[in-house]
Amino acid sequence: MVTRTRFDDSECPVARSVDAIGDWWSLLIVRDAFDGSRRFGEFQRSLGVAKNILTARLRSLVAGGVLESVPASDGSAYREYVLTSKGTALFPVIVALRQWGEGNFFTPGEAHSELVDRRHGRGLRPLEVLSADGRRLGPEDTVVHKVPTE
Repeated sequence: MVTRTRFDDSECPVARSVDAIGDWWSLLIVRDAFDGSRRFGEFQRSLGVAKNILTARLRSLVAGGVLESVPASDGSAYREYVLTSKGTALFPVIVALRQWGEGNFFTPGEAHSELVDRRHGRGLRPLEVLSADGRRLGPEDTVVHKVPTE
């Protein structure tokens, strides 16, 4: 079996993020948590993933502080998985992936799901990367600087 390369001690925030939630099952579990899934069976039905894979991903997301395992809200013996503040902070990432997918993997008029504003029932504006002074930025407008160790 191939050993997975770890990036949890990398100096790059992207590498550390991918290390924490980078496989597709984990991202889809987080997406489903935003959509209201809380129980193992709900995630499994939605994703169609094998139980052992789902178990491993849920454990990893809990260990990484993205999800929390809590007693079932109905008082039963089951456990539920809820997003932590770290998990909720992934919302813009999920929205960005969704918008990128809508713009690049669907033909005009092709059926797909849409994320809408609950209050107004309309789609969202495309996400933008803005500078501290509000200017829209592209890749050519940015550079990576190393943060010195304290």
